[in-house]
Amino acid sequence: QVQLVESGGGLVQAGGSLRLSCAASGRTFSNYAMGWFRQAPGKEREFVAAIGLSISYTDSVKGRFTISRDNAKNTVYLQLSDLKPEDTAVYYCAARSSAVVVTSALRWGSWGQGTQVTVSS
Repeated sequence: QVQLVESGGGLVQAGGSLRLSCAASGRTFSNYAMGWFRQAPGKEREFVAAIGLSISYTDSVKGRFTISRDNAKNTVYLQLSDLKPEDTAVYYCAARSSAVVVTSALRWGSWGQGTQVTVSS
């Protein structure tokens, strides 16, 4: 399994921006699909974005969030822009040992500890 460490969360006003980072261990990072999920209080963990052979976003963040990766640094990023209060959640980085992007959390094998994003209105 890959070990993942997220950073970059925080408190921001609506309309603001944040960049989340996820540093991964392992020598085969480039072969993994990397993803971001989020979980708000009382809600299930939901897919946000992922990058591998393709890039995918959930509809509610299209045009506002951008996922990218730097394979030389074993790091995946999530740029959050035009943030809304409903984006408030713990954001989790995930990895799967396949470059195919999927949206079901059940199909991702490695998870980070999460980073809190809070958007005030």
